[in-house]
Amino acid sequence: MCGIFGYLGERARENTIVGLKRLEYRGYDSAGIATLNNFTRKFDVFKDKGRVSNLEEIIDKSYPCRIAIAHTRWATTGEANKANAHPHISEDGRFIIVHNGIITNYEDIKKEYLANVKFKSETDTEVLVNLIMKFHNEGLTVLECIKKSMSIIKGNYAFLLIDSWNSEVIFFAKKGSPLLLGRCDKGYVLSSDTISFNDFAKEYVIVGDEQFGALSSDGFNIYDKNGEEKLILPKEVKKEEYDISMGSFEYYMLKEIYEEPKVIDAIIDNYFNDDEIIFDNNIIDTINNSSKITFVGNGSSYNAGCLGKCYFETISKKESNICYGSEFLYDDLNIKDNECFIFLSQSGETIDSINCIKKINKKAKCITITNFNLSTMARLSDYTIELYAGNEVAVASTKTYVAEAVILLALAYKIANKDGLKKELILLKDEIKHILVRKEEIKSFALELSSANEMFIIGKGLDFYLTKEASLKFREVPYLNAISYPSGELKHGPLALIDEDTPVLAIVTNEKTSHITRINLEEAITRHALGFVISSDNVKKDNDRFIIKYIGDILTPLALTTVIQLLSYEIGYARGNDIDKPKNIAKCVTVD
Repeated sequence: MCGIFGYLGERARENTIVGLKRLEYRGYDSAGIATLNNFTRKFDVFKDKGRVSNLEEIIDKSYPCRIAIAHTRWATTGEANKANAHPHISEDGRFIIVHNGIITNYEDIKKEYLANVKFKSETDTEVLVNLIMKFHNEGLTVLECIKKSMSIIKGNYAFLLIDSWNSEVIFFAKKGSPLLLGRCDKGYVLSSDTISFNDFAKEYVIVGDEQFGALSSDGFNIYDKNGEEKLILPKEVKKEEYDISMGSFEYYMLKEIYEEPKVIDAIIDNYFNDDEIIFDNNIIDTINNSSKITFVGNGSSYNAGCLGKCYFETISKKESNICYGSEFLYDDLNIKDNECFIFLSQSGETIDSINCIKKINKKAKCITITNFNLSTMARLSDYTIELYAGNEVAVASTKTYVAEAVILLALAYKIANKDGLKKELILLKDEIKHILVRKEEIKSFALELSSANEMFIIGKGLDFYLTKEASLKFREVPYLNAISYPSGELKHGPLALIDEDTPVLAIVTNEKTSHITRINLEEAITRHALGFVISSDNVKKDNDRFIIKYIGDILTPLALTTVIQLLSYEIGYARGNDIDKPKNIAKCVTVD
């Protein structure tokens, strides 16, 4: 997690604050900035616990500034407080650093190299900047210090460093964590994500793994771990098709839920030619020739992968498996010939999945489904499928989850040579629009649940897979301890946790299983639970709390996703939570 940003050029301080705000999805426990005062030629460091908006209140804006580095933090080593906030300064005051990632051996480095250093924080980052200081005091140049440090430190990282005695240069290095360098009309920018310099840069380069370098007003130089200079051709910055402003919405999450019909249109535009589904033939051949498909993801992407497993097995008749990226890495893998792994990630920078791809590369084919086809996961994989969901700013995934599910469904149809999906997706889009019109009904429903502290969500088949995403949304946004189960599993232990007035929400859309789910719900109500049903009109009953139109066994649960997302939003709103930036979590997980 964490986001780093550096700017060299006119209005460096102001541009850095703008860029840093764009990176808050990566973490927002604390924020800080180091700026060079053009008059005194000295660096000032401003940092504190909390958001970038808090930083704006304490920063000195009275002087012009041409160089700045900044950081927005998701706390890893050391709690979220001012002392642990970045930037960090070496003990002698010469070097200033911001850092994303984790130095896993920082305690060992402290003992072996820095026993006499007095640290002011609990962070691995302060260890890194003092390691560079130590090597510099031994006579190495700054670039040599960075190169030597990279041979010692372990883990994933990206960092920006300033030598206050050479104040026109930003040094940088990267392994695992993303780092991009952009060229502007009147300067340069370094950042964790192109979203943060979309307003400034016209072209950019991707700093590769185990590369380091220096950026000055004359340009930049990038070197590999052996010190050999690398020539990297720049890419054009493409302006986002999706507006990242809030518009008339109070929160990004709500805006992004309302963009779901637009996302379905984008997928139809990019992956359909009339009624024919169009994917890269190499991707389809790879899947067709695979002995088994394994879906890998985390969070909402894992839940979308569960849908993919179901789609592939029922529609395409392909043997499929689903794994958490965070667990998959540590499994003893017995990869068979012609296996294929499909990775799902909104950002394409999820460290668990990145490490998994590295582990299985050259043993099996890897396909990444992501919003960003230039991300690390996309570059490491054999093939990439772009989601076309546009930037998703809110931490809780909404439109990306829908996009992942739709792409997986389209792949399953293509592998099965099955027709008619375009018409079905138009039905899905229309039903989502109808659900959005009914937002006030969902708000009323949410108020009935807003005082609950825990909740059970049950369903069968695809309805159960929806409950998994529902339980995640209710945990992320309203902080409700929601647990999902196949409905029949309630009596295999969970009923022991049912107290008087415990909400139990049943998802019911399938005619073959609806009566079973309702019986299981009744077993909870008999034990004084509060029972609620969200259903489709093919299986509705008079007392169901919310009913949508039935659009088929496969697509109806997907349409109900929008109901769940709005419900979690409204419960969180009623409880006064920060909807877009829930406590303790971040959008992009870049640490193990």
